[in-house]
Amino acid sequence: MVNEKFFRNKTALVTLIAACLVVLISLGVRQTFGLFFMDFKEDLGISLTEAGLSIGIQMLMWGLTGPIFGAIADKYGGHKAIALAFVFFIAGIYFLYAGPNTGIFFQIDMGILVGIGLGGTAISIPMAIVGKHFPLSNRTIAMSLVTAIGSFGYFLSPLLTTYSLSENGWQITLIAFLVALFIGLIVSYFVRSPSLEQSIETPNSQSTLEAIKEAFASKSYILLVSGFFVCGFHITLVGTHVPTYVIDRGLESWTAAAILSLIGLFNIIGSLLSGYLSTKISKKIILSVIYSLRGLSIIFFIFLPASNINAFIFGASFGFLWLSTVPATSGIVAHMFGTKYLGLLYGIVFLSHQVGSFFGAYLGGLFHDLYGSYDYAWYLAIALSVFAAIIHLPIKEEAVLRLKTS
Repeated sequence: MVNEKFFRNKTALVTLIAACLVVLISLGVRQTFGLFFMDFKEDLGISLTEAGLSIGIQMLMWGLTGPIFGAIADKYGGHKAIALAFVFFIAGIYFLYAGPNTGIFFQIDMGILVGIGLGGTAISIPMAIVGKHFPLSNRTIAMSLVTAIGSFGYFLSPLLTTYSLSENGWQITLIAFLVALFIGLIVSYFVRSPSLEQSIETPNSQSTLEAIKEAFASKSYILLVSGFFVCGFHITLVGTHVPTYVIDRGLESWTAAAILSLIGLFNIIGSLLSGYLSTKISKKIILSVIYSLRGLSIIFFIFLPASNINAFIFGASFGFLWLSTVPATSGIVAHMFGTKYLGLLYGIVFLSHQVGSFFGAYLGGLFHDLYGSYDYAWYLAIALSVFAAIIHLPIKEEAVLRLKTS
């Protein structure tokens, strides 16, 4: 493992760099939508429940289309799947800017179109394509680089977006998003799947349907799918509703932007560390610890007195745990089933994540509108942390018999 060349060919290097840029742009835009809610409420008449519903729909579409884009990437190449997704992403942001963008059209623009765009550009597909270029010994590190470097968008975008919203308004800010997304569309051309000559695995004749059946015959895969639901709930509850939550507790809007930026900054560290540790110790133990620490982070955040210092500590601690689940989760999928259908099989796991994201976004807004606070949403998030910490422990991290005998 020590002597193994990290980049086996030039295509692997170019694909890794391009995938990082794609995810940086996609996640950078996605991370800031909660900052627009007050402007949308004032100018478009969108309530918090409606805004939360749109993000919930967005998460569902992201998840539902992930396996579809994964199958396209596995069969026709990653660049084609990602470019197609960027077209939907651009359409959603354009109509959100130019209209129609109220009522049901707000749900179509922000929810359906942007959600489809995220399905092929944000994390799962670019990372799966990168994973195809690397052997087991280096795979989780390479995939964690996509997550970590892409997360720089999480750090930078809230700061730039908050400034642009205050100086230029939400419409000009959306134009800036469109420019960034067009750059992503161009860069996607370079996210290339390995050719048959570059493939790191022995070719096999397994069909798509056979791959799905094999995965769901594994109890460990089902547990992994179930656990990733919690990750989605946590991330979307925090990313969508923390801006309103901190204002409710008497803090200023810039504090919310600082929390989101700290999440992005510390996520870089957490993702890289998770990727490195995944090559050294059990991935399921890493995941169990991450979910446990998330619960503790939320407990301290909601029960300690509201202050900028406590808010920043939460941003840093939760950011460290933000996407650190991804390298370990995707690493287990690749280890168990190989990389031929990694885009599809990780896409299915990610669908569970996005179902959780729907409930995190929608229930957060619903609880706030019904009860005037996010308390019940936070309590549910804590309970789910306990569930996820436990459910990962029985997972067996071993390749299926097909790979053992090939």
